[in-house]
Amino acid sequence: MKNWNLLYNNVMDCLKSRLSPFLIYHDWRHTQYVVKMAEYIALQEQINEDDILLIKTAALFHDGGFINTRSERHEEESIRFAKNKLPQFGYTKKEIAIIVGIIRATIITQKPKTKLECILVDADLEYLGTDQFEHLGNKLYLELKHYNPNLSSEEWNTMQINFLQSHFYHTAFCIQNRAEVKEKNLKGLIERQKSISRQKSS
Repeated sequence: MKNWNLLYNNVMDCLKSRLSPFLIYHDWRHTQYVVKMAEYIALQEQINEDDILLIKTAALFHDGGFINTRSERHEEESIRFAKNKLPQFGYTKKEIAIIVGIIRATIITQKPKTKLECILVDADLEYLGTDQFEHLGNKLYLELKHYNPNLSSEEWNTMQINFLQSHFYHTAFCIQNRAEVKEKNLKGLIERQKSISRQKSS
């Protein structure tokens, strides 16, 4: 018998106590938000209760690998973390295999293959199409800058433009409710880049 609340509190306690304080974007609050958003999108997509639990579980672990590594390939550490923890909480081998696939789908560039994978992938980057984009993007910039002090705001702006231009949502909910604002956020970045270029050339 699974105990979601016990698992959630156990993993969140690990994240709160063991994640580096320099992870100001990939902190426990990010995981908390992605779990909540994954469940919300899954409900909009009319996913059944058992599968919603698998999506929420994958969301809970998807950045857990940052406990042990700063690598961009932290997802494999997240998978190891999940595989070690989940049997203690009543998850079957089949369920764990599905959860592993969902976590692995969040690796950039995202290539989800199943409906459940699409939901977590969208939940993880849902903020791109919200008014939280600038605030959270700034947190991610400061996190990256801690590990790469030479990263300039202009370089970060270009990175974000390239990323948003190549990104697309996979679920009907995000396509209908987040894609339009994401395009506005992209236009705002492009305008900022043009403004900086004009200032440099004048």
